[in-house]
Amino acid sequence: MRMELTDVTLDVEVSGEGPAVLLLHGFPDSHRLWRHQIPALNAAGYRTVAPTLRGFGGSDRPEGGPEAYHPAKHAGDVLELLARLEVDRFHLVGHDWGSGIAQGIAQAVPERVASLSILSVGHLAAIFGAGGWEQRQRLWHVTMFQHEGLAEEWLSRDDFAHLRAMLADHADAAEVLEPLRAPGGLTAALNIYRAGLPIEVQLAEPPAVPPLTVPVMGVWSAGDRFLTERQMTGTAAYVSGPWRYERVEDAGHWLQLDRPERVNELLLSFLKENG
Repeated sequence: MRMELTDVTLDVEVSGEGPAVLLLHGFPDSHRLWRHQIPALNAAGYRTVAPTLRGFGGSDRPEGGPEAYHPAKHAGDVLELLARLEVDRFHLVGHDWGSGIAQGIAQAVPERVASLSILSVGHLAAIFGAGGWEQRQRLWHVTMFQHEGLAEEWLSRDDFAHLRAMLADHADAAEVLEPLRAPGGLTAALNIYRAGLPIEVQLAEPPAVPPLTVPVMGVWSAGDRFLTERQMTGTAAYVSGPWRYERVEDAGHWLQLDRPERVNELLLSFLKENG
């Protein structure tokens, strides 16, 4: 369905009945990233809300440069979407950039968040702290993404050869590349990095970000080429509420596609623990 909000119109999948579970994807995905989780959550008695974030997939790509894609803008879209759907209290699940946006929402309205499940990406302070030099090395692409024009040319050269190499273990690589081929599509998708993780943030000391006060489950996959385990386990230091850590074997960065049954099992278990 298409949901018209104040600034943008988002492509959203809403299904099921019961307590709400908000599913947030990252780069370069859409709500289809959750297609294996949505039926399992619906069958277990949950209502799922899975938006495609601004700049991605079939959602709008607003003009205005990187600031139009700041993580706070995405969080604002999501909270407005929930208001339109008359959802007050909800569970949060985020992957990649969706994890960062979900954490921001949990810090902004903790009284409304029943639980927070973060996949792959831990707390920002842990990424640039506990993650250490190895984590900074693995995020080389984030620095490269900052160079508008140059990044687009390099990534799209030879039919997106470099980006396809980065997405080599993405089960839906061909599908998620299609929206990036549209005029402005790649820039819109990269703008979340340019607004949310500019070079000065990457080079600075770990930021003083408030702790997460809601129940949090961190899930990391052993085959993740971009994120270290330490940045996820180190997230525990930035959680003042209940904390649970789970490691998924035999899965790459897109673990919900590689090991859907295991991810579903973990999510349903954590949601049950937290009402």
